[in-house]
Amino acid sequence: MSQKSYNNTPSLYIVPTPIGNMEDITYRAINVLNEVDIIFSEDTRVTSNLLNYYNIKKKLVSSHKFNEDVSSEKLIEFLKFGKNVALVSDRGTPILSDPGNICVKKAIENGFNVISLPGATAAIPALTSSGLDCSKFIFYGFLSNKKQKRLEELNKLKLINMTIIIYEAPHRIINTLNDILFVFGDTKISVSREISKKFEEIYRGNAKDILSDIQNPKGEYVIVISKSENTNEIYNISIKDQYNNYINQGIDEKTAIKMIAKERKVPKNEIYKEVKLFPGK
Repeated sequence: MSQKSYNNTPSLYIVPTPIGNMEDITYRAINVLNEVDIIFSEDTRVTSNLLNYYNIKKKLVSSHKFNEDVSSEKLIEFLKFGKNVALVSDRGTPILSDPGNICVKKAIENGFNVISLPGATAAIPALTSSGLDCSKFIFYGFLSNKKQKRLEELNKLKLINMTIIIYEAPHRIINTLNDILFVFGDTKISVSREISKKFEEIYRGNAKDILSDIQNPKGEYVIVISKSENTNEIYNISIKDQYNNYINQGIDEKTAIKMIAKERKVPKNEIYKEVKLFPGK
C-alpha cells in the first residue's frame, strides 16, 4: 500500500544547512528551523553555531551514525506527541554520505510525513563547475578506505557510461587519485576543495596533472570523473589480460575472477579455465 503525506500529520523535515558560507541556506530552511519544535543534529556544537548566526532558539538532540538506532526512537516519540522535527547534518543535505537514513525510514514506517527541503550539497556545485558532461551522472559518495575494495569499486564504476561524483577526505585524496589514474588512465577529472568556503579551489584537467598539482591536501574534496568512452573495452582484451590487469592493481585472485565473471556474464569456472587456475587454490 502506498503512503501519502498529509498537512495535519506531524512531520520530519530534512533540512540542508550551509556547507561553508553561512548564506548558503534558503529562506524556507530558516523558517522551518524557526517553526519546528525540536532539531535532531549530527553535531549539536556545529548546529548551535548556525542557529546562533540566525538567532534561532531551539532544543537540540544529538543524532549521529553511532547513536542513530537510539535517537531515531526518540524522534518517533516526539512525532507521536504531535511535535514537528527537523533533521540536520553538520553541513549540506542530511543522509547524502551522512547519517539520517534510519530516522527517515522509521518515520515513514510509523506513518509520519517526511518532507525534504532542497538546498546545499557539495556534489552539484562540483559537477556543474567541472566542465564535464552533466547530462547523466552517478553520485557514489565515499569510496572504501581499503585499497583493494576501492580498486574493485573503481573498476565497476569504469563500466558506467556516466560522469561520476566521488567524495574524499584529505588524508586519502592522493591515494584515491593514484587509483583513479591506474584504473581509468589519464582521464579528464575535476577536483574541488572546500566548496563555498574561503579557500575554495577547483582543479580541472587530466588525472596525472592534477595529482602532481595537489600539495599538502586540506579540507574536504569532491572528485568528478569524466564518463568513460570505452565501456566495452573489456571485450577487446583477453580474459587472461584482464585478469592480469586486476592482479597488477592489487586485487586478489578470487576477487579478480569474480569481477571478470560478473562483467562478462559468464560462469566463474570458465574464467578459472582461461587463466589456468583451479577453484579453491
